[in-house]
Amino acid sequence: RDLHSFPTRRSSDLAAALGAAGCATTASAKADPPAIQAGNGFVPTPVTPGTTDAYLVIRNNGARNSLIAVSTSEGGRVSFRTPGGGGLMRTVPAIDVPAHAMVRLVPDGPHLVLTGMGPLRNGKLLTLTLHFAHGDPLSVTALITNPQDTSGSNYEMN
Repeated sequence: RDLHSFPTRRSSDLAAALGAAGCATTASAKADPPAIQAGNGFVPTPVTPGTTDAYLVIRNNGARNSLIAVSTSEGGRVSFRTPGGGGLMRTVPAIDVPAHAMVRLVPDGPHLVLTGMGPLRNGKLLTLTLHFAHGDPLSVTALITNPQDTSGSNYEMN
């Protein structure tokens, strides 16, 4: 499929955007799709200075894999969070990417936590480089946006 971005105006639109997002691919229509594909991401501007989350979609067209590290174009540190008991989130060493499945990194599910970066400005792009247990790293673009901004400076979903 073609690469689709899913910038959004409100974080409540994120789940719908991620569900509708296509996956990036560099394969031609005649070739098999890459084992791992990812759609462009969404990063809300930090509420707490220096800490924010990142959301995107990962599709695995091959055997079971794991997202084991992420680096960003702005430096800092990336950790993984998944739902724990009682509605709390817990930090984990990796995010499982089952065989022939799609994993949505969303606010109430598994997602990335970004810390230790400089200011992240609304409307700018951030590159996330995903490192998997098996296969080459994969870079995706994430739009930094302020979910509270209703002035029209953010993009609307099509």
